[in-house]
Amino acid sequence: MKRAGVIGLGDMGSGLAKNLIESGFETTGFDLSADRMAAFEAIGGVPATSAGEVGANADAVFVMVMNGDQAKSVIFGDDGLINSLAKGSVIILTATIKASEARDIGRGLDGSGINMIDTPVSGGFPGAQSGTLSMMAAAKPDVFAANRDVLEAVGEKIFHVGEEIGQGQTIKACLQALIGSIFTATFESAVLAAKSGISGRVLYDVFSSSSAGNGITNNALQKILDRAFVGTGSHIATMYKDLTISLDMARDEGVPMFTAAAAMQLFQSGKTKHPEGDNWIVTKVLEDIVGTEVKW
Repeated sequence: MKRAGVIGLGDMGSGLAKNLIESGFETTGFDLSADRMAAFEAIGGVPATSAGEVGANADAVFVMVMNGDQAKSVIFGDDGLINSLAKGSVIILTATIKASEARDIGRGLDGSGINMIDTPVSGGFPGAQSGTLSMMAAAKPDVFAANRDVLEAVGEKIFHVGEEIGQGQTIKACLQALIGSIFTATFESAVLAAKSGISGRVLYDVFSSSSAGNGITNNALQKILDRAFVGTGSHIATMYKDLTISLDMARDEGVPMFTAAAAMQLFQSGKTKHPEGDNWIVTKVLEDIVGTEVKW
């Protein structure tokens, strides 16, 4: 059985590690946070002192960091994966970064004998912890097939979206533009209902059972009504970062994105006023403007 590695053990990476361990993979991990490393070791993970040490003890390494610069650092740095992974092993890029950055990484691995799967994920903290993520994997067919088992350890719906590195990040950018827009429409509609005197219970029952009901809307409404704005595993900085990627790609492609642009500005307002908060905290910005509160 493959030996697995995870670099980045935050809300998402810790879920990857948990499910790899539960699936029987010997899993080595690294994170700059001592607390995260301790939690990883407590569930049966093998702690490493660097990205390179992870690579030396793994056949497949998940890279779940925050941005492209961090991904490039753990792969190409002095003690990076390119210097420690064996030929025939694979880097599984699950971080959401720019498609151009993923392509840069792919080109940087050319001639190294190290394979790459570009597969950002969707499903957030609950999906990562439960092993039910959706994965948008771009890789050569033989590389994808050879590593299907390790992908299935952490994901439930695994899509082979193309052979070219960067295609995974491209579809993720399109998806995040949609998700961000659904989020902000939910926040605005909830505040409108509250300001108009509609109870939270009626709001939730009608929205969740209507044709507009979906996992994104229902979960967001639940969090808002419970006033669970911090510590739910969906930090606002991540969605804001993802929306900037979506809009950068739209600019490069010459595609107008009116709704996604408005969503990003709402997330910008939430991130500026409540930097400690999760996605749903944008609702508090709107509540403050109109003087109401969305509650059960």
